[in-house]
Amino acid sequence: MNETKKKLKCAVDIGEALLMNGGEIYRVEETINHILEAWQIENYDVYVLSNGLFASANETAEDACSIVRHIVNPQVHLGRIAELNQLSREICKSKMSVDAANECLESIKKMSSHSLMETMIVCGLGTGCFTYIFGGTLQDSIISFIIGIFIGLFLYKNHASRFIKNIFGGFIAAVLASLFSMMVPIHIDKVIIGDIMPLVPGIAFTTGVRDLFHEDYLSGAIHILDAILTGICIAVGVGTFLLIMNGGFK
Repeated sequence: MNETKKKLKCAVDIGEALLMNGGEIYRVEETINHILEAWQIENYDVYVLSNGLFASANETAEDACSIVRHIVNPQVHLGRIAELNQLSREICKSKMSVDAANECLESIKKMSSHSLMETMIVCGLGTGCFTYIFGGTLQDSIISFIIGIFIGLFLYKNHASRFIKNIFGGFIAAVLASLFSMMVPIHIDKVIIGDIMPLVPGIAFTTGVRDLFHEDYLSGAIHILDAILTGICIAVGVGTFLLIMNGGFK
């Protein structure tokens, strides 16, 4: 592998890792551009989409090269993004070698994700707080916390597509809220609203709006469409159970 290809591959690997862990489109492009400039690659082009990455370098020279990556099922991991941003700063500041950058990148990729217990507890705390924010009582928040733990377990263990996960996640939230309402007096609407919050595509929507402001219309439209479809899936899950309970399918 020639030196240009080696540098381009490392820069693209870092950009791909950023995109896989929830990095914004324009930040991924800027990161790859800054790294290539730091490594004195002058003739290059980088184009990033929400699920794809295209890069080329020295197109008119003998060592011309290009790389295409398909990004599948990105997951948000802010810890990895922070480390990847620090790595790119180190490359630009100290002109870190390609081999050293690759070693750091591999260690970042091996960073562990959140454990099952962490996911369940944080999901429970989040749902309980959201229920209280949306007007629920302390008792509603406690019930939401309990249901949120089960939602966190479902999200952690379920590896189906996001659409199926959101439909069943909304359905489970509605079922559990209804079961608890039979045992204790709660505001079931507040509880359901709080418990579907871990499913709500807030990051996708805000990222889409940010992309549109940066005139990246294609990526912005993709993210906003993803957010809309996710919201529809959540509504289908909750609405299906409520229709069943009210005899809507008769």
